Amino acid sequence: MLNGKTAHIIVEQHVIKSAWLQRDVKVDYYLPTHIEPSSPMSLLLINDGQDLVTMQFQYILEKLYRENVIAPLLCVGLHCGHDRRNEYATAKVTDYKGRGTKAAQYTRFVFEELLPFINKEYSIFSFNEKSFAGFSLGGLSALDIVWNHPEEFVKVGVFSGSFWWRDKDQDAVDFDEAKNRIMHRQVREGNYAPWLQFFFEVGTQDETADRNNNGIIDAIDDTISLIFELKKKGYKDGKIEYLELHDGRHDVCTWARAFPAFLEWGWGVIRSK
Repeated sequence: MLNGKTAHIIVEQHVIKSAWLQRDVKVDYYLPTHIEPSSPMSLLLINDGQDLVTMQFQYILEKLYRENVIAPLLCVGLHCGHDRRNEYATAKVTDYKGRGTKAAQYTRFVFEELLPFINKEYSIFSFNEKSFAGFSLGGLSALDIVWNHPEEFVKVGVFSGSFWWRDKDQDAVDFDEAKNRIMHRQVREGNYAPWLQFFFEVGTQDETADRNNNGIIDAIDDTISLIFELKKKGYKDGKIEYLELHDGRHDVCTWARAFPAFLEWGWGVIRSK
């Protein structure tokens, strides 16, 4: 349902003509109906907004609001374009196949076109906090943007993140996981922003590949390794949430199962006893 309404959610779709991406970007807005105009609200940007449509995201939100589980949150789903593997990537370096050439432009789109549009269209010029989430490559993109712009964000959610993204072919003689996985290296070489919080979901059936033959599928291995890098950087367990879904797959159904846990983790309402 787009441009529709449930008891607690208004859903609207707008199209932003992006100069940075040279394409029209469909953007879905999931706005809570029960918030007062002057009440504080947080912002959650979500890559691969078309997957939110598939999972009927408005009904996930509807249930959480009806049960008073989460605080008011403007969720914004950004539909991907046909050149997804160039836009959803790491902005500072391409992968070993040269993919990711538009990731820097995508970042500029977020800051210079999307956020100003939200401010103007919804007359919300200040949020409690801003966060970013995404699925697969969209999750890699979300973390890349948050990690490199920590002054703008508080939380990031990554579902089945493509943390295998690397600058050297894994079959190369000198391939080194520690050096060639791009996001891991960014964390290791980056700065510590103590306010950042991280949510990671991965399924035990996300894939079957086991690059280093250690008996753990790469999707889990790469995510756990990234968490290890974050902990070495200084992030404690309280800043990192890891959700491993038994029988979870690399698909929208699995991410729909995980999303309520992410929302409760990030914006859960503390109820008085």
